[in-house]
Amino acid sequence: MAIQFNVNGKPVTVDAEADTPLLWVIRDEVGLTGTKFGCGQALCGACTVHLNGTPVRSCQTPVSAVAGQKVTTIESLSPDNSHPLQKAWIAHDVPQCGYCQSGQLMSAAALLATNTNPTDADIDAAMSGNICRCGTYSRIRAAIKTAASEMRSKA
Repeated sequence: MAIQFNVNGKPVTVDAEADTPLLWVIRDEVGLTGTKFGCGQALCGACTVHLNGTPVRSCQTPVSAVAGQKVTTIESLSPDNSHPLQKAWIAHDVPQCGYCQSGQLMSAAALLATNTNPTDADIDAAMSGNICRCGTYSRIRAAIKTAASEMRSKA
């Protein structure tokens, strides 16, 4: 089945079964491997992408659900780590094993797209579906606050 949608601002057409998880289409058909497989049950957040600006778990989103829609992956933040979140992630040494980071960044990007002055409670709520086995939650929160501050100063 041919399914057309937009990935990171570019139209794509894939030939996939309607119930194929978006994660595998993004990785195997489109060739963007930044989105990671974690648990396969939409519990860990490693596979988070944006669907029309809203974070979704691509491991449980069938590709048929994105037909004609806009999908945004981690590759869209910036090609050179210049996005405020990427710079803050580096400055705060957030990644350890790094596996959850694409999902963490995509959830944080969705938060900051609508709230550039989040409270700790706002951050906790937005990030609650993302698990970090290394436990870098305090650094993640600090990095989000740093990125938010940079985004406010540029507004």
